Amino acid sequence: MSQTSADTPNMATVSQLPPSDAPPRHRWWILAVIGVAQLMVVLDATIVNIALPSAQKDLGFSDGDRQWVVTAYALAFGSLLLLGGRIADLFGRKMTFLVGLVGFAGASALGGAATSFEMLVTARAGQGLFGALLAPAALSLLTTTFTDPKERGKAFGVYGAIAGAGGAIGLLLGGLLTEHLDWRWTLYVNLVFAAVALIGGALLLQRTTRDKTATLDIPGALLVGGGLFSLVYGFSNAETHDWSSVETWGWLVAGAVLLAVFTWWQTRSTHPLLPLRVLLDRNRGASFFSVLISGAGMFGVFLFLTYYLQQSLGYTPVKTGLAFLPMVAALMLTSTLASTVLIPRIGPKPVVPLGMGLAAAGMAWLTALDLNSSYTTDVLPPLVVAGLGLGLVMAPAMSLATAGVEAKDSGVASATVNAMQQVGGSIGTALLNTLATSAATDYLAGKNPKDPAVQAQAGLEAYSTAYWWSAVFFAVGLVVSVVLYRRGVPAQDPDAAPVVHM
Repeated sequence: MSQTSADTPNMATVSQLPPSDAPPRHRWWILAVIGVAQLMVVLDATIVNIALPSAQKDLGFSDGDRQWVVTAYALAFGSLLLLGGRIADLFGRKMTFLVGLVGFAGASALGGAATSFEMLVTARAGQGLFGALLAPAALSLLTTTFTDPKERGKAFGVYGAIAGAGGAIGLLLGGLLTEHLDWRWTLYVNLVFAAVALIGGALLLQRTTRDKTATLDIPGALLVGGGLFSLVYGFSNAETHDWSSVETWGWLVAGAVLLAVFTWWQTRSTHPLLPLRVLLDRNRGASFFSVLISGAGMFGVFLFLTYYLQQSLGYTPVKTGLAFLPMVAALMLTSTLASTVLIPRIGPKPVVPLGMGLAAAGMAWLTALDLNSSYTTDVLPPLVVAGLGLGLVMAPAMSLATAGVEAKDSGVASATVNAMQQVGGSIGTALLNTLATSAATDYLAGKNPKDPAVQAQAGLEAYSTAYWWSAVFFAVGLVVSVVLYRRGVPAQDPDAAPVVHM
């Protein structure tokens, strides 16, 4: 496919008309616009974590409630991603992208102005809702904008780098804004990103044709959204109501039933939200499960290590953000190594279980932290080990989650793997927070809760419990990935656009 007239500015007046499928002339500027929107969405998975201790002190919510500030975003985002992809097909990608940007900015402004815990959580859920519109539309726009396989590979490489670095940028930016301005600016900053992407998107993006055959699977969306919410809410209730309470197990049972009905409905629906054929390949199923487990463990360590560093060791928000950077660097290193060297040569079966094992070892190692631990000798080594492990898990799982799917299913497979990460984070954060809070309560029994030394030790008990359970998650992931992944190198489609996590 010739691209002469598209790539050479001084030949724009040549009378020959470009072919109808010629890529947009401003496609690299379009990539920049989509990249800014993607960075905003990825930032919000971590930027608020650093600000959470300050927000909790300002708004006065409890330790049991704090996880909802993280979970409300991840749960709304994860459970609505599949529906968001369908809406982009139905109403057009450009319109969905722009509406997602405006809504995300509005929800961010509401969160920044929050005067109560309820207002903050509502705003975070709103961010997740509009992020679920924005992210699939951005990915679809990227795929349709870059039609040449070589250019598409470069574009997805840039997009993937933004996705990978976004978490680290979020941690650091969250620290800077919280320390030098106010925790509210971790939400207000989205207005800047959204304004840039909105102006660029309105000027550069082409209107896409609507798929008149696409329909919304509203029953499927309600069933999967209700099921996931019930599971997370049930795990959260265990902290205040105990595991034997109907307020706990009742919600968990309801969640399981709703998800079972959702699975049945997908076999009957004319336009299913998640066609079950997407899940049935062994490598793909193993990848979805690996991403779910990694999301649960990774979100947990970000939340509890943030509190440990700030409340137990007295770190500033900026110092906390910097403390996480070696973990992210290790993750990006092994992600690249796994994608370019290991998977093409030996396949996923040895690589993903090794990553799960390293992540479990890192989590278990973190349980040794106490009030006198130093960053260099006690915090840094397990963080790096966990990061190395997560990189070996995430890159293969993300890429294999869409390998071999039919073209018509590539969008839903991409949305599903990203939903798995967010849902894993939601359930993991709710469960770990419940277990950690219960451990602290048990430690305080019979002791003076007003004694600062007792309070500090109770915090350590809580964090240690969370790390142990994260290690258990990854140990389960090790076993399942060993069993499910096929031996050998998976077949590769050189023209397929790689999946990118959101």
